[in-house]
Amino acid sequence: MERLTDIAINATLWTFRIAVVIVVVVGSLLTLATGKFSPATWLQLALDGATLGSIYALIALGYTMVYGILRMINFAHGEIFMSGAFGGYFAAVALAGTGVLNANPLGTLFSIILMIIVAVIIAVTLSVLVERIAYRPLRNAPRLVPLISAIGASFFLQYTVRGLVGPGIFAYPAVEVLSQDIGLPFVRVQWVDVLVIVSAVLMMAGLYLFVQRTKLGTAIRAVSEDKATAALMGIDVNRAIVTTFVLGAAMAGAAGVLYGLVFRQVFFFTGFIPGIKAFTAAVLGGIGNIPGAMLGGLFLGEVESIGPTLFLTGLQVPSPNQLKDVVAFTLLVLVLIFRPSGLLGERVTRQRA
Repeated sequence: MERLTDIAINATLWTFRIAVVIVVVVGSLLTLATGKFSPATWLQLALDGATLGSIYALIALGYTMVYGILRMINFAHGEIFMSGAFGGYFAAVALAGTGVLNANPLGTLFSIILMIIVAVIIAVTLSVLVERIAYRPLRNAPRLVPLISAIGASFFLQYTVRGLVGPGIFAYPAVEVLSQDIGLPFVRVQWVDVLVIVSAVLMMAGLYLFVQRTKLGTAIRAVSEDKATAALMGIDVNRAIVTTFVLGAAMAGAAGVLYGLVFRQVFFFTGFIPGIKAFTAAVLGGIGNIPGAMLGGLFLGEVESIGPTLFLTGLQVPSPNQLKDVVAFTLLVLVLIFRPSGLLGERVTRQRA
């Protein structure tokens, strides 16, 4: 009986896989056959996906680093991202009030750097408090307990922010320079796209070099491999864990500002959907693997941007772009079912950081 159940489950999973492949292949062929979209359109979608994917990648780094060192999913990480977005918003409002934000390109650059600094300070502070209060006392508890604590911390932060600022949507002040085109042919590239992609690349490169080339980064990798052995070698395990939370929160806080500059709004629920999508990116790349999180974020951004148009337009699905979240979460389900180790999963088993 058990064998028959296994066969039925496997048959169902394979049917689901085949159905998804058919939808993707047939939908793509039908869409391309219509000739409805020019190469410039696909290039524009790819650029939009790179911008979105850069933000996902920055958030995903926090998920993957915490999992790598604690073997738990920090579901409060989306709210850390949201706190950074709010920090950037309040800093932007203050700077806009003084006239510095749009005074000149140099003033705008100074303002954005200051917004990111404020966002990072707020995000890091909250992340360290969450680690100290919600996670550290539960390190030796059964794995389900920290997971429940993480979900509780997520809702606590969400509704604390709602209580403090209200349920309304807050519009980021307009940054005039960022809304201008840089003047490329065929595609519309704004300075905000350049800012997001360049900033994300620099921050991800800096994080990777920190983890790989510094003593503290080596300590983080040692603790992620074996806490007990790392402690016997004289490594301060608590310091390594807190540093991991600090680094992940810094990436999320900066991502919150970039998200606000792109989408120009923030509210108390802002961190939920991007947080879940960033978790999808971390799983896609191989959770616990830093390059995997970067790759997963960029890949998810491209799939979310290009996928609905490419896969669904040819199938006569009305408003395919309204289904971008469905495409993203379908990708998560597929990865969890058929390749839970992710794109770089082989490396996760041998080298977790």
